Amino acid sequence: MIIAEEVLNYSQKKEFLEFPARLYQSDKNYIRPRNIDIEDIFNPQKNKFFKEGECTRFLFINKNNETVGKVAVFINKTYLQQQPTGGIGFFDCINDQETADFIFDYCKNWLQERGMEAMDGPINFGERDKFWGLVIEGFVEPLYGMNYNFPYYKDLFENYGFKIYFEQLCFSRPIFGDVSRVFTVMHAKHSKNPDISAKPMTNNNLEKFAADFTEIYNKAWAAHGEGKRMETSKVLKMFKTMKPIINEHISWFVYENEKPVAMWMNLPDTNQWFKYLNGKFGIWEKLKFLWIKKFRKNEKMVGLVFGVIPEWQKRGLEGYMIWEGTQHLRKHTDFKVTEMQWIGDFNPKMIKIAENLDTKVTRKLATYRYLFNRTQAFERHPEL
Repeated sequence: MIIAEEVLNYSQKKEFLEFPARLYQSDKNYIRPRNIDIEDIFNPQKNKFFKEGECTRFLFINKNNETVGKVAVFINKTYLQQQPTGGIGFFDCINDQETADFIFDYCKNWLQERGMEAMDGPINFGERDKFWGLVIEGFVEPLYGMNYNFPYYKDLFENYGFKIYFEQLCFSRPIFGDVSRVFTVMHAKHSKNPDISAKPMTNNNLEKFAADFTEIYNKAWAAHGEGKRMETSKVLKMFKTMKPIINEHISWFVYENEKPVAMWMNLPDTNQWFKYLNGKFGIWEKLKFLWIKKFRKNEKMVGLVFGVIPEWQKRGLEGYMIWEGTQHLRKHTDFKVTEMQWIGDFNPKMIKIAENLDTKVTRKLATYRYLFNRTQAFERHPEL
């Protein structure tokens, strides 16, 4: 017998955080997320999606008063789909199909009562850049803000009837690996152009780089027909938030006569530091974080954004930028590998860009969908 408990009080909130830590305690690849990053998602004062949605967390308890699973279930009105579709996320469960089925049934009933006709998971009650998708290949240490799970979770979802709505591909390459000859040829070509220059992003001029980022991002992403336009003020706020972890050797901008035309934005993978803090980030942990950051080498960086304005696309400028930045960071940093944030398999244009950066798929996640009407034809995410 299993009962569901809505997460309402302090002890239940604590258990929601502690259960996965116990579940994964013998898994060397598991990195506990920061408690604050999880709790902020369920705080209406911190998460703007509560203005247009509804979210509830549940713990699942067996007859021995032991937690055997947990989940968040939610409705996000900005999550537009062909049929009303709710979401489930932050799912953790023992390796037992009956327990998982109970949890999924509970979520389905909760969503049906609110007019939903399908559920996607595991996804986030928020943006896609964090805690989105189920790991199905590449069970290695997760990047900061990335989900991690046991391999058996795939069976729990698929045995219930979930189907893959889209795959999330993570591309990676070794910093000291061979660089495509195309890159070096293009670097040699553009280096001869006195109008072209490359500059690393520095902390003492964030206002300029925020403006440059905004200009490139809006031009480049508008060309792909997707993504939201960004405002310089919001980008600057984001940069200032990232300032404590910005490495001044790994984010690069390219200019034509001082006009921004391309960018390659990277950050250190903070999980390589956070993994020593056991999810906490109080005063003591912040001091410990600063010590670890100073004395422990971080060998992994994360590619956040790559963009070239339309006028310079297909002219090899990315090769110039990648090789210029790579030569520099090889000399001035300890990084050995870079991994890009995931790209959906529905986005062949971005996948082609990633492949052209001389990368390989090293990790896959999946966003699953379950249609409540079991006779309805299932369709994968449409291609962009």
